Amino acid sequence: MSSKGTIVKISGPLVVAEGMRDANMFDVVRVSSKRLIGEIIEMHGDRASIQVYEETSGLGTGESVESTGEPMSVELGPGLIGSIFDGIQRPLDGIRKLCGNNLQRGAEVPPLKRETKWKFTPAVKVGDKLTGGDVIGTVPETDIVLHKIMVPNGIEGTVKKISEGEFTADETVCILETEKGEKKLSLIQKWPVRRGRIYRKKLSPEMPLVTGQRVVDCLFPIAKGGVAAIPGPFGSG
Repeated sequence: MSSKGTIVKISGPLVVAEGMRDANMFDVVRVSSKRLIGEIIEMHGDRASIQVYEETSGLGTGESVESTGEPMSVELGPGLIGSIFDGIQRPLDGIRKLCGNNLQRGAEVPPLKRETKWKFTPAVKVGDKLTGGDVIGTVPETDIVLHKIMVPNGIEGTVKKISEGEFTADETVCILETEKGEKKLSLIQKWPVRRGRIYRKKLSPEMPLVTGQRVVDCLFPIAKGGVAAIPGPFGSG
């Protein structure tokens, strides 16, 4: 459920809005007419404390705040590889095309390109019973990366229709017949960033991931399926 409120306090990136009783913790909100993106990090009665992820200069009390009713989420699907995103998964190349070299605040660009067509090959057939995590088909995202399209978590049913061919990321490629009716599946799956991905079993990493960067492969080798961080000085990017 969305909720609308009014700004009563601004302290740097922290904005406090009242009239937000119907909002929930960690809801994504749009702040003021500039549509700055933020997240509710604390609730007291009808007052919500909002962490704004963009520059708040120029904001004033009395301006509106609107909750989207959804948690901070990322889009998972073909197109992730080869794209460069900011910290809240906004594609920098897409914002540049929209705004020019001077990136504007409040820009709304879908994380994954909606105009690109991907070749989808089904891995299931009509009548198959599926549950969350089952692979319905594959998309060759690059020459070496085969992207598996999965049934979202919490959904199970029988395949009523499955398509093959080239589709954009938001087109329906499969229809499941569930207890609650038909569920249309596309190449995109949205996932809340604060919810851990589910898994059946953790596998021990045993194969090296060759990056091609000799300083990494020699001094800081990475295992496939492992985790690595490459820190740098402030401002280095």
